[in-house]
Amino acid sequence: MTEQITELQRCWYLSPPWRGEMPPVEIQLWEKVYLKSLETFGYCSGIQWWRDCWHYIIEITDDAVHATKHQIIGTGRFKPTNLQKPAFTLGDHVIFASCSNSPRQRLVLGVALVRGEWSYLVEIISPTLPQIDMMPRRFSLVKEADLVRVMV
Repeated sequence: MTEQITELQRCWYLSPPWRGEMPPVEIQLWEKVYLKSLETFGYCSGIQWWRDCWHYIIEITDDAVHATKHQIIGTGRFKPTNLQKPAFTLGDHVIFASCSNSPRQRLVLGVALVRGEWSYLVEIISPTLPQIDMMPRRFSLVKEADLVRVMV
């Protein structure tokens, strides 16, 4: 029975939440965007899958705003930066090194710049039916050092 549960968890973590082909992103990292609701410009510093669509993290001066494709307009212009490109991209298969009791292979569901370093959104625990307040969050931003690329 334990092997069946482990296999079910492995399948869960490797099943893309977008069901099928990954939807295209509307803008790229560091692309300049116009935020319709705030009537201002910012730069995309992260992208993550959340509640059935891509959410974009937009930096505006000293703040960050989350937006969907309906709230932004991409300009096609990019912020010059000396940062290295992220090591992993959306949808990559990775091994989550810090995982102990469950299957370790995961999908990268987000990429974001946090305090000058690239972080990656992975699902750390499978969903449970009753959500308990003291339960850890299902998703976590982890550093590159916590992940190992899997060739598929």
